[in-house]
Amino acid sequence: MSAESGVPTFRGEDGLWEGHHIEMVASPEGFARDPELVHRFYNLRRAALNTVEPNAGHLALAQLEREWHGRFLLVTQNVDDLHERAGSEKLIHMHGELRKARCECCGAVFSWSKDLASGTRCRACGEVGGMRPHIVWFGEFPFELEAIMNALKSADIFLCIGTSGVVYPAAGFARQAAERASCHLIEMNIERTEISRHFHEHIVGPVSVELPKLVQRLLSA
Repeated sequence: MSAESGVPTFRGEDGLWEGHHIEMVASPEGFARDPELVHRFYNLRRAALNTVEPNAGHLALAQLEREWHGRFLLVTQNVDDLHERAGSEKLIHMHGELRKARCECCGAVFSWSKDLASGTRCRACGEVGGMRPHIVWFGEFPFELEAIMNALKSADIFLCIGTSGVVYPAAGFARQAAERASCHLIEMNIERTEISRHFHEHIVGPVSVELPKLVQRLLSA
């Protein structure tokens, strides 16, 4: 979704995240082993958000939320803040947010735009050494799964945009939505995916081009 805005997708074809093995920068074990490496990795990602803007796809989803007459929920695996900056409000970041930090000592979560380090002190409890990026790492549970599952149970339209279809539990959402006979499933991507078989409709192309057209079609139906 955000790749067309210039946000890196992190994981390359070689399985590395910006040159690092996943377990080094995206796991609790990696953080325990080398917290400064993990902090540097996410500090760079957080700073990079200052150089990008929402694209037409982000703006189209914000328009859909504003003008849709029924219930609406946007669930994203992205950890950037481009949806918010485009105007989206009914939003769940299931994999966390770069511009938030969390204290592992007391559980407090803060909006965060600066760098983090091992010596960063928690604003709530005052402890040093417990602050970490508010990101869901491998081996951790995504946020707000119950709310997501409840939305899937009542969805009449399920739109899946740009996901690889290989990272669970998100990759299983299409199958769950398909269990609801009245739900119409639409997949939008630059190619077919592992979960394409679950969808009634496939739209292939760049999201900044195709999503505004789809939103106009949905709103005029």
